[in-house]
Amino acid sequence: MDTHERLRQLLNERGWTEYRLAKNCGLSESTIANIYRRNTVPSLATLEAICKGFGITMAQFFAEGEMVEINPELKELFENWVNLTPEQKKAANQMLKAMNKDK
Repeated sequence: MDTHERLRQLLNERGWTEYRLAKNCGLSESTIANIYRRNTVPSLATLEAICKGFGITMAQFFAEGEMVEINPELKELFENWVNLTPEQKKAANQMLKAMNKDK
């Protein structure tokens, strides 16, 4: 997927206009519009601002497949997860699966 398609996808997923994106990322609306009108690839600094406006990382912007946004709660979970032994990870997964069956 190219940069223009990805921008359009993220705008559509959120139901945002180019104006809203411009306001969220601190860029002018003409800067966002010119990316499409001139069919240019945004500079690295512009793309970083756009990602910040979307609340995603550059890695998430370019990721293929489903994107998962890391909020503070998930970040804490991942930080705790990496310190577990393989056996503890297996037990934690089993516990989470059992808890989800109750729903």
